[in-house]
Amino acid sequence: MTKIISVIGHKNAGKTTLVCALAHEYKRQKRRVATIKHSSHPVDTDRVGTDSWRHFHEGNADAVLVASPELRVIFERRPDDTGPEDLARRYFSDMDIVLVEGFKRAPIPKIEVYRKEVAKAPLYDPGLPNATEWVAVVTDDHKYQAPVRVLHFTDTMWLTVLSAIVMEQAKTLTP
Repeated sequence: MTKIISVIGHKNAGKTTLVCALAHEYKRQKRRVATIKHSSHPVDTDRVGTDSWRHFHEGNADAVLVASPELRVIFERRPDDTGPEDLARRYFSDMDIVLVEGFKRAPIPKIEVYRKEVAKAPLYDPGLPNATEWVAVVTDDHKYQAPVRVLHFTDTMWLTVLSAIVMEQAKTLTP
């Protein structure tokens, strides 16, 4: 069964760093892990002049798949209206866990990265209609308290504890 959870937070809070750390921890645990990165602006992931770039840009293909001995990459022209659960079902149904960076409005469990030097307050607010979606807040603010699990970057074994919490509380995708 594939599970899914999102890592959210303010810009430059450390979302990518946390997703990478969790992914590495799950690989250490011999789990199959995939990640999905949501971007609110267009991304350029290919270099001008490569064959894949030419297929996609010069050929104006709707989709390009690059297959090599150890890597497969797909570029698609599609509207950004697909939620993280549908993306995970489509591409990662054989994974143990899908870690999503972003999609903070999607109705899936969330871990927030909150750094006090980046924002005055976390996104989490117990009064939000979706406050029950928060599984944990990981922070450098030792004074921060919330009615959800709060982990500090300086806690012993915080990443191992967080990886266990995620596997317990992540949403199981249904086919």
